[in-house]
Amino acid sequence: MQPMMNKSNKENFRKRLSKQSVWSKPGFYLGVVLGLVLLAVLVYQIPAVHERFSWRVDSAVARIYYFFNRPGRDVFVPAEEAVAQMDVMKTQTAAAPPTATPTPTEEPTITPTLEFTPTPTVEPTATPTLKPLPKSVLLEGVKVEPQKANNCGPANLSMLLNFWGWKGDQTVTEQVLKPFIKDRNVMPYEMLDYVQKNTEVNGIVRYGGDLNLVKRLVASGFPVLIERGYANSAEGWMGHYGLIVGYDDETQEVTIPDTYLGVIKMKYEEIDKYWAQFDKIYLVIFPNDRAQEVYDILGPQMDSAYNLQYAFEQVQANLFNQSDAELFFAWYSRGSIMVEMQDSWGAAQSFDEAFKVYATLPEKDRPWRMLWYQTGPFFAYYNMGRYHDVLNLAKQTLTEAKEDALPESWVWKGRAEVMLGLRDDAIASFTRALYWHPGWWVAENELSALGVTPP
Repeated sequence: MQPMMNKSNKENFRKRLSKQSVWSKPGFYLGVVLGLVLLAVLVYQIPAVHERFSWRVDSAVARIYYFFNRPGRDVFVPAEEAVAQMDVMKTQTAAAPPTATPTPTEEPTITPTLEFTPTPTVEPTATPTLKPLPKSVLLEGVKVEPQKANNCGPANLSMLLNFWGWKGDQTVTEQVLKPFIKDRNVMPYEMLDYVQKNTEVNGIVRYGGDLNLVKRLVASGFPVLIERGYANSAEGWMGHYGLIVGYDDETQEVTIPDTYLGVIKMKYEEIDKYWAQFDKIYLVIFPNDRAQEVYDILGPQMDSAYNLQYAFEQVQANLFNQSDAELFFAWYSRGSIMVEMQDSWGAAQSFDEAFKVYATLPEKDRPWRMLWYQTGPFFAYYNMGRYHDVLNLAKQTLTEAKEDALPESWVWKGRAEVMLGLRDDAIASFTRALYWHPGWWVAENELSALGVTPP
């Protein structure tokens, strides 16, 4: 038999319950949580806060998305292998092609170019005697500019321009290079075009670079901007720009003020591997009164035709020494350089081989973002009349991304749709390209060619 509670005890018990009641109600906790969430949302809207943390939020969201929607599962299988296409072309030489079949060599409405690189106005001289290189060099005056989301191109370019006395940051360069922050990539030729049209300095883009050339440029006071692969265990392989400002032969390392990672050092072997994934492309900027110095260092590489042939031979020589993902990159690089050499047949054959290798790779090792950065297969397949391949490849590239913020893929999708008689679809594709890259002359011209006023 339990003792009876007297009046005083009941009152004390009631008071204790009253004091605990607020915290014992689930609704109170829910209100606190919702309040904190609302406060966080409001603080996040502050421009300075949003600019600093938006890319981290986007990265976290992307990781969650790709965890549940694993990219790399789909494999692009060319509908028309290069050999089969050559047979078609031979047949069409002997007989008129069916009226419904577009001529394979038909060019785009606006002939695309991968590179805008007018040779600086310097006069060749006798081959200069190159001085021995210092064992180590570190250029001063390049400050790390932390990038916004997907903004390593504009950020690296502004860092490089600032080295030469330009005043501005990535918020200035991005206005031209990628007006919509979610646009996934900026091409090297676009950065060179920006330099030549918007600054007082000049520049040059070339392929097939090597560390000895980089060291010679850096030792002469010229930072070198390269595009390279970046192995991210959490998000998969991606492309990334890096500005090389120093080297050390003793430690076998280059120094890069990285817009994503801060100042980093990479081993010669490592930088060579990841740089090769982007054809060893490089951008050098220089004041006009120092153009001759760059000419002397580059020598015959100043000539675009020589440079492409040299880069092709380097890739060809190393092609069959590669395996797995590096073999994919080697075939892909061969194709990209052949596109530049205007050899669409050879380029298409190379890309076919690259995609065969891609299909054999484990899903986690597949560089499924490759078309974000290098659009050579679109050029090659289009110029070979393989419009279904262009369309299918563009669709797969756009579908695998969390957001279809890839204006280049949209333009190529539209071009293929035009050739396949899908006019309305093409208009929608070109319009979507302009959504992600407002004012982009390529998409605007494609719409104008269809008699449509760009939005």
